[in-house]
Amino acid sequence: MTNKEKYKQAFSGLHPLEPISLEVTQMVKMQKKHKFQVAAAILTAFILVGGTGTVYAANVGGIQRTIQLWIHGDQTDSTLDIKEDGSYSLNYSDENGNTVEQGGGGVAFDADGTERPLTEDEIMEQINMPEVEYEEDGSVWVYYENQKIEITDKFDNDKICYVKIKGKEKTLYLTVKYQNGYCISEDKYPNPASFN
Repeated sequence: MTNKEKYKQAFSGLHPLEPISLEVTQMVKMQKKHKFQVAAAILTAFILVGGTGTVYAANVGGIQRTIQLWIHGDQTDSTLDIKEDGSYSLNYSDENGNTVEQGGGGVAFDADGTERPLTEDEIMEQINMPEVEYEEDGSVWVYYENQKIEITDKFDNDKICYVKIKGKEKTLYLTVKYQNGYCISEDKYPNPASFN
């Protein structure tokens, strides 16, 4: 006797309690299909909500906000995104309506030599520092808060310029090397030999 014959013999004594009609079979299939569709809809909703949560979680620890910032002497709204690693990106519209994107940041070292990401306050201090710009017409400008200071004629024979800037909260001393960088201090003019 083969396995097939054994199964036939074992189950030949079993009979359904009621006759099964085609309608009942179709209804059962429809119920299963409906349950599957509901489950698929719920799963899709979970994926969408979970996906949104994942996107949000990717920025956990990061700080994004709209801030007002002095750009070329004008107060401008900008979007600041600070990352966990101490870096940032800054987006704003210039006077021509073009989107400008810049970034920066980095790390600092604690007194014990431990490296750590820059804090939000340190990043804001970096963003709000004076800027020196060289224009196409040959003029040189310093921008700080609401101030625009032309320093083109203030360079000495060694191509070094010293600028004292009074801000709302502090006075800064700026040493500029023509086309070779600048350094800022709150105490005194930095020595040009100390940078670059």
